[in-house]
Amino acid sequence: MRDKKKIVIGMSGGVDSSVAAYLLKKEGYEVIGVTLDHNEDKTLKLEIDGAKEICSFLGIKHIVVDIQEIFKKEVIENFLDGYSNGITPSPCVVCDERVKLKTLFQIADEKNAEYVATGHYCSVEYLDEFESYLLKISINKRKDQSYMLYRLERDKIERLKFPLYNYEKVEIREIAKNIGLKVHDKGDSQGICFAKNGYIDFLRMNLGDKIKKGRFLDENGKVLGEHEGYQLYTIGQRRGLNLKLPRAYFITAINPEKNEITLGEYKELARKRVELVDFKSPIELEKIIEKKVIGRPRFSSFGAEGKVIVENEKIYFEYFEENVQNAPGQHLVIYYKDFVLGGGMIVDKKIFS
Repeated sequence: MRDKKKIVIGMSGGVDSSVAAYLLKKEGYEVIGVTLDHNEDKTLKLEIDGAKEICSFLGIKHIVVDIQEIFKKEVIENFLDGYSNGITPSPCVVCDERVKLKTLFQIADEKNAEYVATGHYCSVEYLDEFESYLLKISINKRKDQSYMLYRLERDKIERLKFPLYNYEKVEIREIAKNIGLKVHDKGDSQGICFAKNGYIDFLRMNLGDKIKKGRFLDENGKVLGEHEGYQLYTIGQRRGLNLKLPRAYFITAINPEKNEITLGEYKELARKRVELVDFKSPIELEKIIEKKVIGRPRFSSFGAEGKVIVENEKIYFEYFEENVQNAPGQHLVIYYKDFVLGGGMIVDKKIFS
């Protein structure tokens, strides 16, 4: 039987996870801080040392777990494969499901801890309508990270704690300052953690001579110019095409086999329906089908109303009004009354045409 007063928390060395750990200890939990070592970057080594120092300051246990092998396989290779196949991957969603949270739960089980916590701005609440604990949008909606965690199973959601769910960032920094944490004014992490110089440089470094120049075409096959390699572009992109054309063009299709990119008008990105694969939900699919919900096709999206439908054993999200934000490889997450009901990865056959 797991100890309900023992909790494992992911410690990044930043202000959010540090204050989260402090709040949990204040509540009376036996807190075990876990920092994940995912690469050889010198900056990460400093962050690991920082996390260790913070845990010592807070008077809690600290563990460093080497996840470099699984991180490379599940996150980095997935990321490179995505762009190589002409889609736009979501590395943070993949990492939270297959690496970060998975590892924290493994450590919790090893340490006989009932709960797992993170510094995510998110919440867990029981919803009678679905008779289940579900992820819920944080009170701090500007910082909400429920989108990233949507793939967690029901039994894991029930064991999650999010100490920051009802705080604003300014309050977190104030708490950190008041208790003497040096990281109270540390900046928020930006971008992809394994691509510090930007994902374009990361792709160039790792894909090398696989990246070759090719042709920009219009919808009729007319050549509009030359691109730097299809792997460096995403569906819906308008900026950075380096073309002198009489009007704005958007990337509407990427053909990896021919190394060609199709450009078109903004309206050509609009979709009434998108197919979702690898669909996951903590509740039965039958309870979601045909219900009026919000679909967020990317992390930065506010979402749009629609419904989940099933046809020929395939799952689709159908918008009530056409939506233009559906890049293949991104994840569409389904919300109902601020609760996360699940979602899946977008595979839009029309975009791949």
